[in-house]
Amino acid sequence: MKKHNFLSVILLSMALTNCGDTKKDTNTLFSFDSSKLKEQYTPKETASLALMNKEEKTIDSIVYYVNDKKIATKKDATALPLVLQDQKLGYQTIKALVYFEGQNTEATTRIEVVSDIQPKLLKYTIVNTYPHDTSAYTQGLEFYRDTLYEGTGNGAGNGTGVKGISSLRKTNYKTGEVYKKVELAEQYFGEGITILNNKVYQLTWQNGEAYLYNADTFAKEKTFPYHKKMEGWGLVNDGTNLYMTDSSETIHILNPATFQPIDQIHVYSLNSKVAAVNELEWINGKIYGNVYQKDAIAVINPKNGAVEAIINLADLKKKITQLPDTDVLNGIAYNPKTKTIFVTGKNWDKMFEIKVTE
Repeated sequence: MKKHNFLSVILLSMALTNCGDTKKDTNTLFSFDSSKLKEQYTPKETASLALMNKEEKTIDSIVYYVNDKKIATKKDATALPLVLQDQKLGYQTIKALVYFEGQNTEATTRIEVVSDIQPKLLKYTIVNTYPHDTSAYTQGLEFYRDTLYEGTGNGAGNGTGVKGISSLRKTNYKTGEVYKKVELAEQYFGEGITILNNKVYQLTWQNGEAYLYNADTFAKEKTFPYHKKMEGWGLVNDGTNLYMTDSSETIHILNPATFQPIDQIHVYSLNSKVAAVNELEWINGKIYGNVYQKDAIAVINPKNGAVEAIINLADLKKKITQLPDTDVLNGIAYNPKTKTIFVTGKNWDKMFEIKVTE
């Protein structure tokens, strides 16, 4: 079917050493029974966690963990049902801490929880078309107090940063006029933005840091280092926490005061990971994310990472002027007053106001 073909195109995407010690390694005594486990489960299923007690040791107790969170304690190795209904999508590391005969050891395994939701293909209509600065390599787009904020990068469309300057700007979306603009130094490649509590957060691509600005004056107030080595792509907030993408299928949930991780979700369309989710927008409790180089927006459940719908915007490319630097679709801004979505692309000469329906 055409719908399924489209979705598949855009959304694919301890070894123990014995050194001759005569003492038996207790890690070999217990293991999960792989014959009772599958590689992939959906949230509607239940996994059976059964331990194999190879030498029939006398077990005092077993403590079970999923992703380092304690879930149960048992007195024997009979199967423990693991209900996956409320589990986030992605790989689940399962550990059993076994206490026996005055000793203890661990057994570990891993399963993958994937989505069971068939994404819907949403429709859209163009409400208005506005001019867009063709020098703006759009990385982030967001409405705040009826004003459109835009974060740009300094790429020429190929990630080389050979021309242009990364910036943060306020614009008149109807005319394209730039009200206020602050530029980053040329060595900094600007990425996604979001606005929370009158503060603008802006990512950098490979510079390993994010910036905090006053939303009114654009005065830079703070620099946050990333919590680990990774790229900065898209950024959005739910009114409390920040959500950041890094080119993989992972969306990091961050504390806005410290930029440190609170949690994370992994984006899946059915049983496939969806990598390269780029610019983000929070709309009616869902995350809308550009899928980089796919001219499409994925509608993501922020609780578990499941893609619930797709907006195919490929036809918009036919409505813009194809200039030498014209690049991919990127930029989503929701206007809560009009309940419409504004979308554009990197170095596009137009921005489109659209209304999305089923």
